[in-house]
Amino acid sequence: MSHAFYRKWRPRTFAEVVGQDHVTQTLRNALKHSRIVHAYLFSGPRGTGKTTTARILAKAVNCLGDRVDRPCNECLMCEAVDEGRAIDLIEIDAASHTGVDDIRDLREKINFAPSVARYKFYIIDEVHMLSGSAFNALLKTLEEPPSHAIMVLATTEPHKIPATVLSRCQRFDFRPIPLEDMMARLRNIAVHEGLEVQEGALDLVARQSTGSMRDAESLLDQLSSYGGGEITLAQVQTMLGTVSSQAVKDLVDHLASCDVAAGLGQIGRAIADGADPRQLSKELVEYLRGLLLMKTTTLGPSYLTEEQRTEMARQAKSFTLDRLVSTIKLFNQATTDVRDASRPQLPLELAFVEATLSPEPDMESAATSHSAPGKKPPKRMEGEKTISGQVERRPSRFSQEAEAKPAPASVKEHGGAVTAEGAMAPLKRLQDNWTEILAAIKTSNRHVEAVIRDCPPASVEGDVVTLRARYPFHKEKLEEDRSRKLVEDDISKIMGQSYRIKCILGPSAGRQDPERADEMKSLAEDPVVKAGLELGGEIGGVQ
Repeated sequence: MSHAFYRKWRPRTFAEVVGQDHVTQTLRNALKHSRIVHAYLFSGPRGTGKTTTARILAKAVNCLGDRVDRPCNECLMCEAVDEGRAIDLIEIDAASHTGVDDIRDLREKINFAPSVARYKFYIIDEVHMLSGSAFNALLKTLEEPPSHAIMVLATTEPHKIPATVLSRCQRFDFRPIPLEDMMARLRNIAVHEGLEVQEGALDLVARQSTGSMRDAESLLDQLSSYGGGEITLAQVQTMLGTVSSQAVKDLVDHLASCDVAAGLGQIGRAIADGADPRQLSKELVEYLRGLLLMKTTTLGPSYLTEEQRTEMARQAKSFTLDRLVSTIKLFNQATTDVRDASRPQLPLELAFVEATLSPEPDMESAATSHSAPGKKPPKRMEGEKTISGQVERRPSRFSQEAEAKPAPASVKEHGGAVTAEGAMAPLKRLQDNWTEILAAIKTSNRHVEAVIRDCPPASVEGDVVTLRARYPFHKEKLEEDRSRKLVEDDISKIMGQSYRIKCILGPSAGRQDPERADEMKSLAEDPVVKAGLELGGEIGGVQ
């Protein structure tokens, strides 16, 4: 049985450790000047070389060779560690040995002298998983260590380790492995394994591994079996469920122009072609991150070609900084939500719709979009207009109708202030507080707030507030027990008395012909359109 690549090509010397020169150089100098300490803490992301470096250090301190740059990897002790038969090298998985009894056992055995080696060497992996009492027991050993013992604590979450333990260790922080270093290592492995790997395929493997050398080597190992000696970019994309860079770029263009139909269509085609929704979301986030770097530093990611840099610079100008940041947050959250979604692509579609509801780009981006060859100017959401370079939202049809109606005879003006008499007084008071009510509802549930925003109060009779819903979907949503109770509670709290709500369809819905109304109702039930309505959008019409 052959070994997996990550085991077969595990570094055996400090010089072979990839991307952690700040750690290996310090340890080599400490060995050279006999300044090895009794306890180390190696922290950092998974797959960055923490346990590997600890094993190399174990070889180095026990190496029997006469070389200045240890380990020699030729003596009996070095061979024993490499082959996993060194009895004085003890590795403990703290994830499965979390109790105080396990650490007490360690405390008892650590005092015995090493059997063969110069030092008894302990590696405690995932040390942050130890219980509080186990840490207390370990602390005693760290305070009074025997001279023949060295301990390395490895963790991916150093913030979970008590300060009393941290203060007694020499700490080294391992970093995610840089892209170029990872590609160089993969290229070297491919040559020695007799694999022909396209440069684009290596680049995608390295990016997919997000700084973890172990993940990159495991993926290359899998691809070597899949590709049969030749690994192409298309093969990597098929195995990972990724999409082409052109598809991601086009999707970002649709985001910039707020073209919902084209964007959702692009997502649908990618999923139909076999793309994994979570992988698509990750690639989109990575691309948008590049735009963010481009916009804030003007340089962008270091791995871009000149052609890519020019294209991304154009796209970056199509977003304001605020909108770009919010869009990245939306798709980053979608990456997590994909796992639990009933339809895997739904979080992506929701994120896209919500991102297009963000404020429009500034004048610089608009001008750039107009001047870009072959590009259509950004599409504004219905109800927006530009005045003197500023984007404003026009009042809804209902608010326009309300403004057009003459004030009732019972409303009188006194010194510029409007007061209400009779039945209009509660309604006027509710309208005056409506903004505050919407803010309170948004704090409790932003989706309900997005729906009720288009359901203005029509009347107040006794303790009943009548809301005028624009579409049947809005009415049905607010009539759900949970939504209704939330709205009633917030209205009652701000108005200072108990109110109940009921919903009616607005006049504009009543004026539609029956066939048109059925079309609107059917469209509002579509999952994607329904999601857009929940996020505060509206149906501009049925074509």
